[in-house]
Amino acid sequence: MAVFSKSGCNMGACHGNQNGKGGFFLSLRGQDAKFDYRSATRQFSSRRVNPFDAERSLLLLKAAGKVAHQGGVRFREDDIEYQILRDWIAAGAPNSTSDAPRVERIEVEPSEQILIEPADSVAIRVTAFLSDGTQRDVTRLACYEPSNLAAEVDRDGIARRQAFGESTVMVRYLNHQAPVRLAFVPARPDFAWSDPPAENFIDSLIYDKLRALHVNPSDLCDDTVFMRRAYLDTLGILPTADEARAFVADSHPRKRAALIDTLLARPEFADHWALKWSDILRNEEKVLDATGVEKFHAWIRQSIAEAKPLDQFVAEMVAARGSTYENPPANYYRANRDPSTRGETTARLFLGVRLQCARCHNHPFDRWTQDDYYSWAALFARVDYEIVENKRTDKNDKNEYVGEQIVLVKDEGEVQNPARKATAVPAFLGGATPEFEKQADRLPPLAEWLTAEQNELFVKSQVNFIWYHLMGRGLVDPIDDFRATNPAVNPPLLDALSAELIAANFDLRHMVRMIMNSRVYQLSTEPNDTNLEDESNFSRALVRRLSAEQLLDAQSQVVGVSPRFNGYPAGTRAGQIAGVHRVKPRSKPPATATAFMSFGKPRTLLACECERSNETSLSHALMLISDEGLQQRLTQPQGFAARLAASSLDHAGVIDELFWTALSRPPHADELAAALELFQRVEDRASAVQDLTWALLNAKEFIFRR
Repeated sequence: MAVFSKSGCNMGACHGNQNGKGGFFLSLRGQDAKFDYRSATRQFSSRRVNPFDAERSLLLLKAAGKVAHQGGVRFREDDIEYQILRDWIAAGAPNSTSDAPRVERIEVEPSEQILIEPADSVAIRVTAFLSDGTQRDVTRLACYEPSNLAAEVDRDGIARRQAFGESTVMVRYLNHQAPVRLAFVPARPDFAWSDPPAENFIDSLIYDKLRALHVNPSDLCDDTVFMRRAYLDTLGILPTADEARAFVADSHPRKRAALIDTLLARPEFADHWALKWSDILRNEEKVLDATGVEKFHAWIRQSIAEAKPLDQFVAEMVAARGSTYENPPANYYRANRDPSTRGETTARLFLGVRLQCARCHNHPFDRWTQDDYYSWAALFARVDYEIVENKRTDKNDKNEYVGEQIVLVKDEGEVQNPARKATAVPAFLGGATPEFEKQADRLPPLAEWLTAEQNELFVKSQVNFIWYHLMGRGLVDPIDDFRATNPAVNPPLLDALSAELIAANFDLRHMVRMIMNSRVYQLSTEPNDTNLEDESNFSRALVRRLSAEQLLDAQSQVVGVSPRFNGYPAGTRAGQIAGVHRVKPRSKPPATATAFMSFGKPRTLLACECERSNETSLSHALMLISDEGLQQRLTQPQGFAARLAASSLDHAGVIDELFWTALSRPPHADELAAALELFQRVEDRASAVQDLTWALLNAKEFIFRR
């Protein structure tokens, strides 16, 4: 089995493909040893092995390139792979006996290594620990898969630098996996640690790694950048010109901490973080209907407003049942209509585990098997629905529901495991599971186990979710892909933050406050000579585009004209919208703001942050200048530009007010000079104000969060 894996024979591109290759089928990555044994030794009258003349066996002739083989030469006659297969065939190709020792785990050395130039390689050693108490060096037969092009690993486990940077090598032997984290660092002979102060343990743990990598963090951002960043991250909106001026003028040394406390107490905090949860909980109108969306969103927002602990918040959804109108968390199951979808969604959102691959075969990059997948799905098998009414408007769309539903739990219903052709036994994912009575309700004990502080994956995934939304990148990235072969960029920090979340009784605001008060959060985006290439260790702030809602609300703040949303009352901000389309676009032409959601607002059809996009397209430019776009709102007579043009302020005062409103800072000298030249050149002051406003709204400084 190890030879098949090492030679790539059982990979998806070769005989591990569901259709096999050349009539020879192997299980993907060797997940089914019995099947592979029959296929290699018994299929087609045992034509692939020849115990009487082992070297004439088709398995060896093809793999060694002695007869035509579409897969090419996989090993040579003097390689250990050839010798193992030859000796096995010569012995009669015996199958493993029931008492043969099994591999229980593997260990790799080193598990982590920083190589500073001129060091450019390291030997990875792999040891297998067997059930009989013995251990074996399996370095030569293990498989090595680097996560990127920074490293290359040869057949003997020697990892060599291909580029400076970090790489994780997934080491695999049979069905066991272990990661090796490598960092290739340039020499930087003149490097000197800048020794910045630490505000809290976040800084200390980030600095520990940066110092080892010979990387200095950037300087702190200035007050105007911090203030704008803090407003966008906590409230999703810009500070007003007066708020911005007051903060910059404040000379108190702890004014940043005071601002954070003020922002966390504002009602917009609940709006902004409810939007994040609403997106990934699939709160959209086709399945939940407009009323369900509104009630689910209101419950999410109220939970955040009243500081409900995150473990309680999640547990209430997982154990929910009843009317989707009267008990809003029951909408969690209304959006997930079958056991597999419920299981995959719950694992992804609350454990950071991607289970989808295990639906068809053992997970190729994680520890989860097909048995794990279907036993987990079995926990959700008895969820059912009473559809009180369905006023579906599209008779051809079977996924549309309009009307109240009752989520209920039956006392029967199971999931079939297709691999074993048997009923799956309900089991928690990677945890001890109680024995369920035949008619037991499985959801309450599941909710209790899932959200327990002892459930490491739950705690870490919630910490990682908060960190991602404040820092622009998860400690584990992607944020819903926790596995041994995708380790955290800073494991000690993830552990420390998890312990802090438990100690704080799963308080969202406490974690946001702690992260935002760290110097790491407050770093500038400007790189220095050592961190120019760093994108993952938080040595500087990451530049990212405002979300669709933030961008629209920021523009609306500046132009002073509220957007229109079909089905929502006037004055509703984009960041307060409960769903996606309360009124179907085909039923009523979309208003400006609704159409503007093409700037990346997700349709919330997936329980994943990956659905939100910040990609640009030509349609964005067309929307800005359309009849319902930004230009139309900018020229409204009741708008901010018109009021500013008609004010008693002189030209310099108007320009200053525009800069503070749009960019939260005063104009620089060259910007002021250019703007004054515009005002002097254009006879109509209103036109000049509109032109300057348009320029500021399309500036990179406005569009991006720095």
